[in-house]
Amino acid sequence: MTATGDVNSAAGTLYVVATPIGNLEDISARALRVLSEVALIAAEDTRHSARLMQHFGIATPLAACHEHNERDEGSRFIKRLLAGEDVALISDAGTPLISDPGYHLVRHCRAAGIRVVPVPGACALIAALCAAGLPSDRFIFEGFLPAKQTARRARLEELKLEPRTLIFYEAPHRILDSLEDMSAVFGSDRPALLGRELTKTFETLKGLPLGALHAWVASDDNQQRGECVVTVGGWQAPDSDAAVDANAQRVLNLLLGELPVKRAAALASEITGVRKNLLYQLALQKKNSGE
Repeated sequence: MTATGDVNSAAGTLYVVATPIGNLEDISARALRVLSEVALIAAEDTRHSARLMQHFGIATPLAACHEHNERDEGSRFIKRLLAGEDVALISDAGTPLISDPGYHLVRHCRAAGIRVVPVPGACALIAALCAAGLPSDRFIFEGFLPAKQTARRARLEELKLEPRTLIFYEAPHRILDSLEDMSAVFGSDRPALLGRELTKTFETLKGLPLGALHAWVASDDNQQRGECVVTVGGWQAPDSDAAVDANAQRVLNLLLGELPVKRAAALASEITGVRKNLLYQLALQKKNSGE
């Protein structure tokens, strides 16, 4: 909303409407009603969305909403909303703003006091997570990884010790390279699931360790087509006490008496040769337990 949080009562409402990611039966009755009643639909690709509207017999006018025109605070969408008309925002598939345009339009609407109402529905990352068999109480969504291998591996290295379940989107022409890099950085035994063409006729939901998943996709060209979601299990700390010998634990305990956790773990690693990450996890456990 505005700086004061006030709603402009004379303005219309921006509805952020989720559409199907494949199976058209996944659209909600509420979404269909809203799309039929608004004055204008702001769509990522009007040609793509026109087919969806035609299927459901919706005659509402469509206008392209892309990265450039949604950044304009005086855009046609804002003007019509301020004039009292309701507008629906949709993407090509799924929930708008999730790796799709729309963020700037929503931000401008809230700044202008225009009411923003979500109309929830299908979302590929949530669909994949629900079927992955991986912890879902805490997870992070990373969207698309960088296209170049050096940048992609650098990003994966930043996530290597992330304990939460990881979710990525990937384009079909990069899925093999991304799985290979994930296996190299996270380890070939890290559990993962590939969700491909979710809710569509040739849907894939294949769960394997990363190394085996890469090999499976490499062996079947059909699995290298369509939109992909990769869900990866988070990093699990080993049993630190069992993995660190008595001498390394003694050195770590002495250093913890004088130094912060991170510095103590780094110095203990230099002295004993034990991996710094392992000693750091053990140091945190000791600190939290009051040892």
